[in-house]
Amino acid sequence: MNDTWLNKINWSQDGLVPAVTQNAASGRVLTVAWMNREALKLTAATGEVHYWSRSRKKLWHKGEESGHVQKVKSIHLDCDEDVILVQIEQVGGIACHTGRASCFFYRLQGETWVAVDPVLKDPKEIYK
Repeated sequence: MNDTWLNKINWSQDGLVPAVTQNAASGRVLTVAWMNREALKLTAATGEVHYWSRSRKKLWHKGEESGHVQKVKSIHLDCDEDVILVQIEQVGGIACHTGRASCFFYRLQGETWVAVDPVLKDPKEIYK
């Protein structure tokens, strides 16, 4: 696959772009993470989402440990060409390392953040 399409993206100074991951069927936002050129190229080439882990400073294939891979349905670039939206099918229904469907499980209620989504699977069972 020719990678000139990657040149259209306005990469940050550190070579990253935020990637919003959305459940293609429900529209729910599951994660926001970072991609570098290699992660985005791998995502497009393999049909499974790859990210750049800023904390570990390495490529990360979503689901490599948990089995909860993200199957790509479509990839979009925003109007400013600096944010990626990846619409996916979430294998296993769990996108968050906490064992929840989405990383966005806290809701502000008054002045308190409350976890409103259940843990679908104990992370100790997912990451051995």
